[in-house]
Amino acid sequence: MNKPLPIAIGHSACPHDCPSTCALDVEILDNGEIGRLRGAEDNDYTAGVICAKVARYAERIHHAKRLLKPLQRIGEKGAGEWREIEWDDALDLIAEKFLAAEIAHGSEAVWPYQYAGTMGLVQRDGIHRLRHAKRYSGQFDSICTNMAWTGWFAGAGAMRGADPREIAKSDCVVIWGTNAVATQVNVMTHAAKARKERGAKIVVVDIYDNATMKQADLALKLRPGTDAALACALMHVAFRDGKADRDYLARYTDDPAGLEAHLASRTPEWAASITGLPAEEIEAFAALIGRTPKTFFRLGYGFTRQRNGAVAMHAAMSVPAVYGNWRHEGGGAFHSNSDIFGLDKSEIMGSAYRDPSVRHLDQSRIGAVLTGDREALSGGPPVTAMLIQNTNPANVCPEQRLVNRGLMRDDLFVAVHEQFMTDTAKLADLVIPATMFLEHDDIYRGGGQNHIVLGPKLVDPPATVRTNHFVVEELARRLGVSRHAGFGLTERQLIDNMLKAGGHVGGYDALKAGRWIDKQPDFETAHFLSGFAWPDGKFRFKPDWTGSMAPNRPPESLGPQGPHAALPVFPDHVELIETADAAHPYRLATSPARQFLNSTFAETGGSRQREGGPALMIHPEDAVREGLQDGAVVSIGNPRGEVRLTLKVTDTVKPGVLVHEGLWANGDFLDGEGINVLTGADPVAPFGGAAFHDNRVWLRA
Repeated sequence: MNKPLPIAIGHSACPHDCPSTCALDVEILDNGEIGRLRGAEDNDYTAGVICAKVARYAERIHHAKRLLKPLQRIGEKGAGEWREIEWDDALDLIAEKFLAAEIAHGSEAVWPYQYAGTMGLVQRDGIHRLRHAKRYSGQFDSICTNMAWTGWFAGAGAMRGADPREIAKSDCVVIWGTNAVATQVNVMTHAAKARKERGAKIVVVDIYDNATMKQADLALKLRPGTDAALACALMHVAFRDGKADRDYLARYTDDPAGLEAHLASRTPEWAASITGLPAEEIEAFAALIGRTPKTFFRLGYGFTRQRNGAVAMHAAMSVPAVYGNWRHEGGGAFHSNSDIFGLDKSEIMGSAYRDPSVRHLDQSRIGAVLTGDREALSGGPPVTAMLIQNTNPANVCPEQRLVNRGLMRDDLFVAVHEQFMTDTAKLADLVIPATMFLEHDDIYRGGGQNHIVLGPKLVDPPATVRTNHFVVEELARRLGVSRHAGFGLTERQLIDNMLKAGGHVGGYDALKAGRWIDKQPDFETAHFLSGFAWPDGKFRFKPDWTGSMAPNRPPESLGPQGPHAALPVFPDHVELIETADAAHPYRLATSPARQFLNSTFAETGGSRQREGGPALMIHPEDAVREGLQDGAVVSIGNPRGEVRLTLKVTDTVKPGVLVHEGLWANGDFLDGEGINVLTGADPVAPFGGAAFHDNRVWLRA
C-alpha cells in the first residue's frame, strides 16, 4: 500500500490552552488527512518551533478511539452502556431537557459549562450567545488565570507588557514560575537565542528541577508559595546596595519611600528562612539583576496557583520596577498581552442581550454547585441541565469527588460535546462528537505573544461530527432564540464582522492572505514609559486589592473572594497557603506534564508512552524516613480524599515537597480517581481562582 504523500501546506494556529498560540504549517496529504505539523518559520514569535505533542497532531485527529457518533446513555450513569442515535434526535433531546428544566425551576436551572479546550473565539465563546439569549446561568471563569491576572493588573493597571520577542535581546532572562520547556516552548526559543548571541544568563525560579530549570545558569528551587518572600529580598538588596533606580522610582511608582521602609527587614536571611533558598543564592540573584539593566522577567501562571498567588505575582513584577529594568529594550517584564488585541466579541457572545440580574456560578466550584450548596448556587435553583463544551470537569476541576458526585445525580441531565470519551463524557446522559481545530474555521489571539492568527478549515471532518458553532445554532433554533442578533451567521461571517469592527478593513479575506496580524504596541507603550495604566500613571506598590478594577473581577453578586482582608499593603509574603502540619507533613503540587496539555493528549499513545504513567516525586530523605523505595505504591491524602499512585524517588524535588506531573485520566490511577481529588476549590483572595499547587497531604505506604 502506498504511503500518503503531502500535496499542500496549510496554515493555521494551535488552538490549545497555552499562551504561545503557535502559528502552524500543516501537511495536507493526498488522502485528505494531515501529516506533520511544524511551527511557521516566518512568524517571528513561533520562529519555526512548536511542542512535540502538537507536532504529532495526526495521531490525535486520526485516533482510532475518536468519538464519531452521538451516543445516548441506556444504563446507569457511568456504567458505559450507550446506544447510537441520530444528530437530530440528540439535539431534540437537549432542547427538550433544557425546556423541562426551565419550566420546573426557571431558566437559571440550565448551566452551559465551557472553558478553553479550544481558544478559538468563535468555537469557544459562541455558547455564551445561547446562554444570554435564554437567560441561562452565567459562569464566573475562575479556574485558570485569576490569581496571575489580578496580581499583574494590581501593579500595572493593564494586561500587557514588554514585547516577548525582546527576550532574545536580553542580557538576563528570568523565567519565574513556569516550566516553559513543557508549557511555553517559544519562551525557551528566544531565551536560547539571547544566550547564544549575547551571552545572556538564564535564571529559573521554580519549586522543582523541571526541564526548564535544568537549562538554567542560576536555578532557584524554593518552597511552594514563598515566591513573594524571594521578591521582597531582591528588592531589599536593591535599596541596600544602591542598585534601586531612584530616578525611575520617583517618576513611575506610587510610594517608593514607603516600599523601602517596608522592605528594611525583608533581608535575604529573612527570605531564606521562608523560601528554603540559601541566602547566598538570593544575594547572587540580586547582584546579577543589579549589574544587568537588560533583565527580562517572564512571569508564568504556575507560581500563582497558590492561595497567596495574586500577592506573589504582584511582588515578582515589582522587582523590575525597583531596579528600573523597564527602561531598557530586553528588560522589564511580561506575563500576558490579553489587552492589546482590540477584538470585540460582542456579536459572537450575544453580549447585547446579557441580563446582569442572572446569577453567576463559579466554574471552579462546580462540585459545590452540583451538590446543592446554597452559597455556591447564589441562593438560586438547583442546576438540572447542562451542556458541556471545551472542558473536562470530572478530571480537571478541584474537589473531584464532589464534582463527580454532582454529575452522577439522577435528576441532572448532562450533554457533553467532545472529541473523546473523557472522564466527564463517561458520566453524561448524552455524548455528541466534536470537530478538531483543523476541521473548522476560527480565529485566535495569543495571550503569551502578540499576534492575531487565523485558523481556517483545512480538512473535512468525519461526516458524523459537528462544530461547537453548529450545536449552538441548532439549539438556538429549537429553543426559539435563533432570530436574536448574532445567530444565523457562519463562522467566517462572525470573524469577518469582528475584524472589520476592530478596524481591520480587509476582514477575513485579508487575514487569510496575511495569516496573522502583529498587534504589539510600540516600545514606549509596552514598557509603560508614558506611564502605567492607572489614572496617575504610576506603578502601584500599594494596590487597592478589592476597590479597583481587575481583568476578571467577580460579578457584584459574588463580590470579593477568599480572605481578602489579610492581603498586605506592600509586596510581602503572606501565610494564606496550606502549610504542612503534623497530620499533613507534605506539600503537594500538581504540575503540568510535558506531553499533556491539561487533560488533552492524555488519550494519544505517543504522549502516554513518553510520560510513562501517574507517579509521585519524593525526595530521597523523605523516602528513607518513610521506609519507602522507588516504585513503591503509596497513598496520599487530606480531608478531601486520598489517591494511590507509584513513587518516584528523586532529588528533583525539595524535602517536604511532593510533585505529581500531568492530568492523567482518572482511570489511569490505581483506584480510578485522579489527582484533583486532593485539590481544593475554596476561592483565592481577592477575586477567586483555584489553588491547584497548594495542598497539604499525608503519605502512607
